[in-house]
Amino acid sequence: MHRRSYSGRKFSREAGPRRALMRSLATSIILYEKVETTKPKAKEAQRIVEKLITCGKKGSLASLRKIDSYLLDKNASKKIILELSKLYKDRNGGYARVLNIGFRTGDSASMARIELLDTEKLLKTEKPSKKTEVKKETKTEKKPVAKKADKSEVKTKKEPSKKKDSK
Repeated sequence: MHRRSYSGRKFSREAGPRRALMRSLATSIILYEKVETTKPKAKEAQRIVEKLITCGKKGSLASLRKIDSYLLDKNASKKIILELSKLYKDRNGGYARVLNIGFRTGDSASMARIELLDTEKLLKTEKPSKKTEVKKETKTEKKPVAKKADKSEVKTKKEPSKKKDSK
């Protein structure tokens, strides 16, 4: 029998472990926005992540439940619905890219980095830079400096040594 119209890779795993692998990889990609893995796993995960983001762009209750049922972390599904769907609202697919990064030293497997596109815009809108906040706080607030005690003020008590009477 030939394998002409089959889709997807097997990764030398049975169906359950293969599904768990793809679910955890897709969850990591959405949460951390870039993941390093082998090239075939990255290509397979790219298909899944792009379908999840497209489903999240619909914004319906059914799509939310579908995303929740696939991803392992509820924070990842919230990120798709609240942040990534707004970021990619004008883009028709192509939300992730796979970059070759060389070969793994142990077994020479081809490695790749899968990352979401335009996440710089997401970071700029969500988090202000910490460096500017720290500099402003240190300039405005001055802490009082404790004075060091002089040696003349510090008195030490010397107790006479008691010798034990031996009988």
